Amino acid sequence: MTYMEALRAIPDPRARNSTHDLTEILFSALLAKMCGARNFTEIAIFVAEHIDELRKFIPFKSGAPSHDTYSAAFRMIDPKAFDTAFRLFMSEFGKQARLTAGRQFAVDGKCLRRAYDKGKAHMPPITVTVYDCDTLMGLTLAVGEKGGESKAATDALSLLSIKGVTITGDALNCHRRFTQVVREKGGHYAITLKGNQSKLHKEAEAALEKALDNPRTKYASTDDDAHGRSETRLAVVFPFVQSPGSKTLVGLKAIGAIASRRTVNGKTTLEVRLFALSKLWTPEKLLEIVRKHWLIENKLHWQIDTNMAEDDARTRKDNGPANLAILNRLALNVFRDDPRKIPIRHKQLYASWDINAFYTALAHMR
Repeated sequence: MTYMEALRAIPDPRARNSTHDLTEILFSALLAKMCGARNFTEIAIFVAEHIDELRKFIPFKSGAPSHDTYSAAFRMIDPKAFDTAFRLFMSEFGKQARLTAGRQFAVDGKCLRRAYDKGKAHMPPITVTVYDCDTLMGLTLAVGEKGGESKAATDALSLLSIKGVTITGDALNCHRRFTQVVREKGGHYAITLKGNQSKLHKEAEAALEKALDNPRTKYASTDDDAHGRSETRLAVVFPFVQSPGSKTLVGLKAIGAIASRRTVNGKTTLEVRLFALSKLWTPEKLLEIVRKHWLIENKLHWQIDTNMAEDDARTRKDNGPANLAILNRLALNVFRDDPRKIPIRHKQLYASWDINAFYTALAHMR
């Protein structure tokens, strides 16, 4: 499946007499994003300046679209339809890459910090991404609407095939509905457990004390020393049975705990984190799972903000923010599949400077 085939599946919500084809608008916007355009004005400028070269891919029978044309189209497109096309393409890519079970998906939300309506700076839109920690690619995106980030996370997961996959999430996702979706679809979960699940948290703390007193309890540890910071992590995993109730987690089998002793500039802090687990993993495996979860912050959210300037985007009307967020993740996925061992920003610059580098980046993901 090609980009164009995936994009053609998106219904066009505009009037029938619209001048520009929706697919050429979406595809040209993706190409502009790959070359560093950060908003609809910059997308329109890029397309107008490179229209002769872009016509090798796109007819543009009516000329280059204006920034108003791009803005109107992205405001009207259904984000769920756009995400379906995005997910369909990534699914086909996964088949070609022969991805197997045993993978890990991280689920996390991100605020579109400047995409708020006037007078609503305190409640910017939230998007939730399911991120493949092995391929370093975003798989699907949902918008937090009614039900907020928590519902968006379960909606996003329900659209994916996760059999045999480990799903990780923060404490916001530590609830019955999330765990039910994961287990019913054949996945396993490792979710941060905090005070929002007060009863379960107290039970887990009591069980942890007993586990620490048991001489048969096994531990695992890691040590890191870099960038002026040293950290030691000690992990333990033990079987656990939650007391019955209407809010019990589905498939909860164990509790994991990681104690982190961190020293920065001579100051030492100690933090103990608890995790609800649907599988009795080894302490070594728990350390690996928790460490991989943070890839969604370092390899997705940080990269999106640094290279796509998502936090600075002022697109805020209707469906524009959500659709632009999907476009950002698709562009980042293209560069992720480019095997050159250079930073994402450098790939972006090469694509904008050298047409052959642009073709190379585009050809890596079909």
